[in-house]
Amino acid sequence: MNISLRSALESDIDFLVDLRDATMRDYLEQVGMPISLDDYLDRIQYKFDCAQIITLDQVPIGLFKAEFQAQQNLWNLIQIQIHPGYQNANIGSRLLKNLIESAQVTQSRVSLSVVKTNPAYQLYQRLGFKKISESDYEYNLELQA
Repeated sequence: MNISLRSALESDIDFLVDLRDATMRDYLEQVGMPISLDDYLDRIQYKFDCAQIITLDQVPIGLFKAEFQAQQNLWNLIQIQIHPGYQNANIGSRLLKNLIESAQVTQSRVSLSVVKTNPAYQLYQRLGFKKISESDYEYNLELQA
């Protein structure tokens, strides 16, 4: 099983829309967040220069989008989405642990937000993320590496 990351391209947009729908629709609906195509595209295109496609043996299976904010000494995990057919295979956990290791090198914090109904919240807690605030829809989490 060869997991790798490559920079996202405009030609990946259709895949990313389908991925967002497959991974997020239920959670977004449960909390009343918008799920239109335009909303999906806005989220996908946000910080698109940071977007990486997760591939398994060169087949796209997910999205990993993180940005280092040097002035704040902070890694911001913007999005991580693994296609449902590949979830629970420790792919997301491995990528998160790699990000945490990168943060440890620079003694940085790692932040992310998660929709309140998303079961990934439990994974983030197991990895040491703590809730620092919340909105109507999401928890804002942080880990000091």
